[in-house]
Amino acid sequence: MISRRTFLKGVLAASAVGGTFGGFALAEPFRLRVTRYKISPPNWPADLRLKLAVVADIHVVEPWMNLSRVAQIVARTNALEPDAVLLLGDYVPSSGMQRWARRVGGGVIAPDDWARELGRLKAPLGAHAVLGNHDWWEDPAAQSRGCGPTMSGLALEKAGITVHENDAIRLTKQGQAFWLAGLGDQDALLPFAGQRSASFPGSANTMTDRHQYAGVDDLPATLRRVSDHAPVVLMAHEPDIFAHMGDFADRVSLTVAGHTHGGQVRLLGYAPLVPSRYGSRYAYGHIVEDGRNLVVSAGLGCSGLPVRFGAPPELVLIELGDETA
Repeated sequence: MISRRTFLKGVLAASAVGGTFGGFALAEPFRLRVTRYKISPPNWPADLRLKLAVVADIHVVEPWMNLSRVAQIVARTNALEPDAVLLLGDYVPSSGMQRWARRVGGGVIAPDDWARELGRLKAPLGAHAVLGNHDWWEDPAAQSRGCGPTMSGLALEKAGITVHENDAIRLTKQGQAFWLAGLGDQDALLPFAGQRSASFPGSANTMTDRHQYAGVDDLPATLRRVSDHAPVVLMAHEPDIFAHMGDFADRVSLTVAGHTHGGQVRLLGYAPLVPSRYGSRYAYGHIVEDGRNLVVSAGLGCSGLPVRFGAPPELVLIELGDETA
């Protein structure tokens, strides 16, 4: 099977010859759209109307996602007037994007700098974050320890953003309660670190068959923090957790995830390569399985190579509840 790197190199080669496809693929990372979903999930009170803005996979790096672009994303998010902002991880660039940045005279931006911009997000119920795999992978100290804290997590907390890792917080809107839960990353530790992470407190340490990465995710521990029957929104970086929620499946009203970039390159609506053990099953959009609801954002930045095609950067606005109630 063709690898993600080989496929994206092919896309870049097309870009180099200046064709319509290639030129659009290079330009698309600079677009910004808002995708809206109106959902009334099972076990969600019809009269609990909630607006959630989802910001995923910004991968901050010069020149494609510089601080001015992050500021633009923050301003656009605030203009949506959400009740809460959910940041779904991967704030730092992949190693591949770092190499491309150096080739064009760009570079990595310090976590405190991009976190300061994200700290300007405004919502009555706050901004809440989980970490992504690249926030772990590009942090040598965290990999060496086999556990956190990570530079990204510390920077976000310093900027006043709540970072969730296998925990949950009870929030209310107009007297109606719900829980916002944040799952630890499912592919956090590279194989060499995963071998040393067996004692990581609270971790499920599940080694995936495809990647052989170790997760710091623990869904049972996360949902044990939910102490009443109010509905639950689960934040996760990778959408794969949706397939194996087991006995907890009916307890979560909505799961939100990023990570896939919508495939980053979509041809006639099909994404040839999706970074998920389930292929295109959870590549993008509003997915309903057995009455359960998942929303996967295409995210905002790039990974591997600075190209997108058919999967433009997006902010997501989710409106929960029934407007007629």
